[in-house]
This record gives sequence, C-alpha cells and structure tokens, in this order.
Amino acid sequence: MRERLFLLLILVLSGILLSFATQSISISYDEANIFFNGNGFIHYLAVYSTQFLGQNDFALRLPFILFHLASIVLLYKIGKLFLKKRVDRIISIAIYALLPGVNGVALLVNNGIIVIFFSLLFTYLYLKEYKVASHLVLIVCLFIDNSFAIFYIALFAYAIMKRKTDLLILTLILFSASMYLYGFDTGGKPKGYFVDTLGVYAIVFSPLLFLYFVYAMYRILIKEEKNLLWYISFFSLVVSLLLSLRQRLLLEDFAPFVVLSVPLMVKVFFNSYRVRLPAFRKLHTFFFITVLVFLVANTMLSFFHKPLYAFMNEPSKHFAINYDIAKELADALKSKGITKVMMKDDKMALRLKFYQIERGGNYKLSLQKEIEEGYEQINITYYGKVVKTFYLYSFK
Repeated sequence: MRERLFLLLILVLSGILLSFATQSISISYDEANIFFNGNGFIHYLAVYSTQFLGQNDFALRLPFILFHLASIVLLYKIGKLFLKKRVDRIISIAIYALLPGVNGVALLVNNGIIVIFFSLLFTYLYLKEYKVASHLVLIVCLFIDNSFAIFYIALFAYAIMKRKTDLLILTLILFSASMYLYGFDTGGKPKGYFVDTLGVYAIVFSPLLFLYFVYAMYRILIKEEKNLLWYISFFSLVVSLLLSLRQRLLLEDFAPFVVLSVPLMVKVFFNSYRVRLPAFRKLHTFFFITVLVFLVANTMLSFFHKPLYAFMNEPSKHFAINYDIAKELADALKSKGITKVMMKDDKMALRLKFYQIERGGNYKLSLQKEIEEGYEQINITYYGKVVKTFYLYSFK
C-alpha cells in the first residue's frame, strides 16, 4: 500500500507540474502546423481534445500528459519484474518522471510520448508472456510512427541473441514494411553531427545522468545479464550515434527508446552500492545526490524558463523562444478588440490562429517600423525584459 501511495504521489505531482506548464508556454509553429494541417494520430488527438475541452493550451496538451502518466505506470509495472526492492522501483519511476526530455515530449504536441507509451506497453506485455497481445502492439506501432523502425532493429537483435524465432520473423517483416512505407534517410556527407547528438542526449537525460547511462549500458554489456530493456536502449543509442556521423538526426526518432533504460541504471547503481560496506558507500552516495540535484535543476529550468530572459542580452537565443510570445501577443491584440490582423510572418500567423486571431481585417502587424508615424508598439515582456517588439498599423 505504501508503494502504491508513492506511485500515486509521483503521478499527481507530475500531472500538476505539467498542467501548470501548459499555461506558461505558447503553441509553437510545428505544433500549430500539426494541429491545423496534420493528418496523423497526434493531429486527431489534439483536435478531438480541443473540440471537447475548448481550444486552449491545456486541452491541446492534455492527451500527451495522460500518455505520460500512463507510461509512468507501465514503467513501474516493468520495474516490478526485475527490481526486487520497493525503494528501487520508486526511485526508478521518480527519475523517469524528472527526465527533462521525457517532460518535454509529454508537454508538446509530438509523437515522442506516444512512442514511449507503446514501447513500454509492448515490453510489459512481452515480459509478462502475453505473446499475442504484444505482437499485436508491435503491428499497431507500424502505423503510428516511422521511428519504430529503430525499435524493430533492437528487437530483431534481441530475438537473434535469445533465439526467439517468432519475434525475429515478425520484427523483420515489420522493419521491411516500415522501410517500404516511410523510408529512412541515411544519405549525406559526414558533417560532424556526432557531438551534436551527444549534446542532445545530454539534454534529454541531464549531463551527469547521461554519462551514467553510457556507463550502465557498457557495464551490462561486459558483465551483467542483458534483458529486453537493455537491447532496446543500447541498440537505439548505437544506431543513432552511427547515423549521426553522416547526417543530422531527429532525436525524437531515437530518444524515446533510450529513456526506457532508467530501471536498468537504477539496478546497476544499487547492485554496486549494496555490495559495499556502509563505510565505503560515501562516494556512491555523493554521486547519487549530485546527479539527482542536477537532474532536478535541469527539469525545473525547463518548466520555469521565463526568468532567464531577464539575464539575456539576446532573448532570441533563449532555448524556449519558439514556445513563447504567441499567447501574450494574442492576448494583447484581443485586449484592443482585434481578432483579425494582416502580417507577413506565416509562422506567427498560424500560431495566432490557434488563439482565435485570424488573418485579414483592417490592422497590420509587423516586426519592423514600416513608417515613422501612425503605429502602436506592442512589447512582449517577461520579468521586465522586452523579448519581442511588434508594430501595429491601422487602416481604418
């Protein structure tokens, strides 16, 4: 009962934090493009949610938050299969819930959290030996997202090593089908994106935790039993790093599979920690606390990012600039009774459309002064710092 209460507490806190974050960011251009012009699974998720709850940021992001919470439950159930101690399982899901990359895909309109959920669903069903159900999930994955091609490669390697003939045949067929339906670009000349890829992984995990992830994968490779989660995480990492030698990758194609390794990292750490006498655990304790502090700091920074604008000379270089401004600009226009505006910036126009600011009318919005008189200046300000300035012209 105590363990379930901790699980519930993590779910509640994660849900509250993500729900709060929906009110502090604006829809990005990529999200608006999916919402208005998409035709995939996540498009219909977002559209149906806003039709039911109203066209607002919370309704837009709610389906992805719910998938995130369901993923935490699945990871907890998977952890129960090979993490013997209750504290290990709780720490595992707590770390997962704190990962900056996981919170990012849980908050934004993208396929990442859907991929994580179905990967975990297959893993749980397969480990519980629900063979038919797990195979059906794999087939469904083919029609959800092209990134599952990497998942099929990892499962194919697992099937070869563990001599799982049925899984081997199925993943080979599904991988071939994925290549036929979506393709996979491996062209291009070497351009040195390997370091960039490592940097993105460090952001997904937080830098220190990523280093430990690499260590844990290596330690399991040479010393410990390699289970299904290891094959998924390890081969996703290796394939992404190899491909990054030739081209810039979309990390959402790989990162969702790598973060499934959290229970493995917890297991490796506590196996090493508990074989030592208490007097020789100080270094491990220090490392654990340091990693946790940096993890929490990185996560909180991603949620409470707006105060950083106050310390930046060039706000346009803020890491979250693409997820800010639009909502505040729409509110400023509505406060003036404006619901239609002409502008050259197609991307901002599509973002404003979500907030019921259409194109047209008797007003023009510009980032530049077009004439010296007859305009109204709209400043988007965070914590006393002007982040963006717009010029509003009236043609009445």
